[in-house]
Amino acid sequence: MATLRRIVFFIVLALLVLLAAMFAYNNPEPIAVDVGFARLENVSVSVAFSVAFSFGWVFGLLCAGLILMRFARERRRLRRELRIAEAELSSLRSLPLHDAN
Repeated sequence: MATLRRIVFFIVLALLVLLAAMFAYNNPEPIAVDVGFARLENVSVSVAFSVAFSFGWVFGLLCAGLILMRFARERRRLRRELRIAEAELSSLRSLPLHDAN
């Protein structure tokens, strides 16, 4: 199973590299990229696209990491509250019963 997964991973990776090479071959002319605070001249389209994709990927990972950290903090809080509730329940169970009469 792990071998099949590796083979599929390498095939998909090879297809992505082939797609990127084809994109770079079909768009050889340089462009000017204005990023707000700087203007970059003579940048190939494939490099600009790759850098933009990489920044987007890193930003997505950062956002997902922040959400996962928030979920972990919420889980710790809920576990702490559960321990407190279980301790209170066990102390209430150990109390003697009082008759209603």
